[in-house]
Amino acid sequence: MPRRKDIKKVLMIGSGPIVIGQACEFDYSGSQACKALKEEGYFTILVNSNPATIMTDPGLADVTYIEPLNVDILTKIIAKEKPDAILPTLGGQTGLNLAFFLMKQGILKKYGVESIGASIAAISCAEDRKLFKKAMQEIDVDVPKSGIANTLKEGIKIGLAIGFPLILRPAYCLGGSGGATVYNQEELEIALDKGLEVSPVHQILVEQSVLGWKEIEFEVMRDCADNVIMITSMENVDPMGVHTGDSMVVAPSQTLTAEEYNNFVNLSKRIIRKIGITGGGANIQFGQNPDNGNIVIIEVNPRLSRSSALASKATGFPIARVATKLAVGLTLPEVMNQVTGKTTSFFEPTVDYCVFKICRFAFEKFPRAERILNTSMRAVGEAMSIGRSFKEALQKGIRSIEISRFGLGADGKDKITDEMLKAPENGLLKIIRDKIRIPNDERIFYLRYAIKAGISVDEIYELSHIDRWFINNIKELAELEDKIRKYRCSNGDEEIRIPADLLREAKEDGFSDRQLAYMLNSKEDKVREARKKNNIKPVFKLVDTCAGEFNAKQPYFYSTYESGEEARPSKNK
Repeated sequence: MPRRKDIKKVLMIGSGPIVIGQACEFDYSGSQACKALKEEGYFTILVNSNPATIMTDPGLADVTYIEPLNVDILTKIIAKEKPDAILPTLGGQTGLNLAFFLMKQGILKKYGVESIGASIAAISCAEDRKLFKKAMQEIDVDVPKSGIANTLKEGIKIGLAIGFPLILRPAYCLGGSGGATVYNQEELEIALDKGLEVSPVHQILVEQSVLGWKEIEFEVMRDCADNVIMITSMENVDPMGVHTGDSMVVAPSQTLTAEEYNNFVNLSKRIIRKIGITGGGANIQFGQNPDNGNIVIIEVNPRLSRSSALASKATGFPIARVATKLAVGLTLPEVMNQVTGKTTSFFEPTVDYCVFKICRFAFEKFPRAERILNTSMRAVGEAMSIGRSFKEALQKGIRSIEISRFGLGADGKDKITDEMLKAPENGLLKIIRDKIRIPNDERIFYLRYAIKAGISVDEIYELSHIDRWFINNIKELAELEDKIRKYRCSNGDEEIRIPADLLREAKEDGFSDRQLAYMLNSKEDKVREARKKNNIKPVFKLVDTCAGEFNAKQPYFYSTYESGEEARPSKNK
């Protein structure tokens, strides 16, 4: 079916200031949405409070308002511009909340404005904890034991009935704001008081804790003709208990069996249909019990989220652009995919690589803050890396977050040296175990220290609940370090004697020249010289959404140490 002709003007809500929990991913989404609306010939009105964004560039929307994002201002803009529709799904949680409150106060009805991308009913179903729980139960999707509280007294009663530990999730909040994990009644009372105050509707979900369970996410899209596709699966390396915005994430998921994956896909299709999204995307978060495989639904974001931006970059599928076109009535088979230029968007991306997301924290700027990660987001940014394996992507990701590290250790910057780990004292082992047990921004490095100190994979799993598959990959990196160190030079000026196949294996596993130089007691230029002598050079591979099935028109590239160059040199300057 063609795009909607009954809509001429669309009001798009931006995401507001770039703060922790709502960063520049939403600026990217908003910019893409403006371009997509213009392509389809719509008059676009944009309102955003932040002038330092790309979406507020004068050329992107037809009319741009830089004003505070609140109901009063939006009401005045609606009265003046008289839009036919409002698009709230590209402006993060701010956009959704404003659309909901405009409906609740009768503004949308008064001026005849329709919410597109996600209807107000769909927003309410996903965001209102009571409606969401009821909807999931109606389609036989398990939810953790929980209750809805609007007062402190209600919250305490529900919490004591369920039993500790508990997770608290305020309604209509961004980045897990006001959320908490509590272990006793005193902590429950403090967290309830804060959560009820933070929630704009003074509603909080008191929920059974699923700490330590696997956290799996699916990015899903649905059009008005009921076509549903999975963009990608994502698996949090950190288990439940760490906000997904702070967690290390891999895409696609690495540890699911084919049967488990299909089960998640079927659940995702039922959920997006029940929520009622008829022209856009949703991010669906699940928890899975690692002991018996039981799955519960954690939440649904009926909008473009941080995870959507990750999924879009990871696959090359232009989620924001496609979601905007679905919002104005086009179907997935009708939306041409801008990456291939030949296929429609009615296909599921296929990836033949591993994507790794790791967050950047700035605890050094907040000396009074504890370096502990929980259900409330702390990250100030993130980096995404691509490799042919998890190990390569992991090391590339660590190099990218600007913490002056050159990979997962073995770079001369470790807090705990290899000499200390050869015969670790009990005090050191306690520090390592505590750093693994309690989620923090340095935990990934302490996993390596634990392996170096002789702590078993099973014990590390019991302490961290990080899947053994990830721990074993880190163990393999540590074992490769030991093989490389056997070829240490007596001084930094002599020629490197490491075998070519071992040097290639190290590069394939993501070790940088700086790490190799440190392990070999040599210099970076000597390592580079040895690589070139053995023809160990990076090649560039395509991110084309379809693993080479079609000739991509607008792909992008990632480097890796493998054969088969896919780069397309240009003659342009």
